Amino acid sequence: MPVLTAPPTLGDLLKFELNASYTRETVTLKAGTSYPLGSVLGRISASDEYRLSPAAEVVGDEGAEVAVAVLLDAVDATDAAVTGLIAARGPVILADGALAFDASVDQPAERAAKIVQLATVGLVARATV
Repeated sequence: MPVLTAPPTLGDLLKFELNASYTRETVTLKAGTSYPLGSVLGRISASDEYRLSPAAEVVGDEGAEVAVAVLLDAVDATDAAVTGLIAARGPVILADGALAFDASVDQPAERAAKIVQLATVGLVARATV
């Protein structure tokens, strides 16, 4: 019998949110990739678009190296910039295992640094069972 697996849901990511009207925002996601649920995002200073937050500054996407938000739904932006719903400020508790990082964030210390950056805006990642 085949094993069925379900894609992650918002309940897998979002463990506590004080008030969705306060913590969430709709933003524009940069074109060129598909963003999974739980994407750790940074804001590009020049365009105010959001992208996966890289480990270091990327030329043309300055500012995005600082993680400031988490995507609350999966979004396909491969062909064009699209809007997405983010957790932009806390108090919010997220499951750290459900966070999706940029490919350049591949070391435990880099992931820990992104989690600390998110905590500065009230988005707290916790290990969950």
